[in-house]
Amino acid sequence: MNSRTRILILTMAALMLALTGCGNKPREQLGSPEKLYELAKRAADSGDYRTAVTYYEQLEARFPFSNSARQGQLDLMYAYYKSRQPESAIDQADQFIRENPAHPRVDYAYYIKGLVQFERNANFLERWFNADLSQRPPIDARKSFQAFQTLVQRFPDSEYAPDARQRMIFLRNRLANYEVYVAGYYLKRGAYVGAINRAKYAIENYDGAPQVKEALQIMSESYRKLDMPELAGDAERTLRENYAHADVVQEEARRSWWKFW
Repeated sequence: MNSRTRILILTMAALMLALTGCGNKPREQLGSPEKLYELAKRAADSGDYRTAVTYYEQLEARFPFSNSARQGQLDLMYAYYKSRQPESAIDQADQFIRENPAHPRVDYAYYIKGLVQFERNANFLERWFNADLSQRPPIDARKSFQAFQTLVQRFPDSEYAPDARQRMIFLRNRLANYEVYVAGYYLKRGAYVGAINRAKYAIENYDGAPQVKEALQIMSESYRKLDMPELAGDAERTLRENYAHADVVQEEARRSWWKFW
């Protein structure tokens, strides 16, 4: 046997041993759902949410029916939220709710969905300069309110319910403020029926909001303009009964208080 042949045999033997050694490695080291979840969790815990998203997406794609993937779906929506991918976070929450309606942690999906929409209610500059949002259609606020409302109604004992209720109060006021703004605009333009409808909607759907007082005033003034004194009187009586410290005489109700400038 010449030296070249001996070298070739030794090389082949070493290669076979290496391959055998790799085959005996635990499955976890080659890419199991547990290993992928561990990598994703480690990245998220360190604040590297974009890397965490990559691992969570791989976990869901490669091992969709594993327990790790199910937990990863919950973690992924939060990673999307923290990595400033709101649409992906909402889509992930909707998918989890749709596919796991009876899951014990589906309340978390509703909470993340509401939280993402809540954060989109006003951007950083608007919050910094305390911008008036009353004139902007509250599309995100309405969606956030609905998600939190579902959470509170379906899971009143959820650990996320207290925070959701507090956020709903803010959103309720935001939504009522917009309805009253529109009602005031209609009143100014002489569209009294439209003013009444928007004011009534605010009263019926956002009970307890500070803007309900203004909504009642709009209703009273609009009914007066439509020559419907009895209905105007009902609105004024409700205003008087619920706002004892408010001066509800008709002269005050006729002031241009609906002008926000």
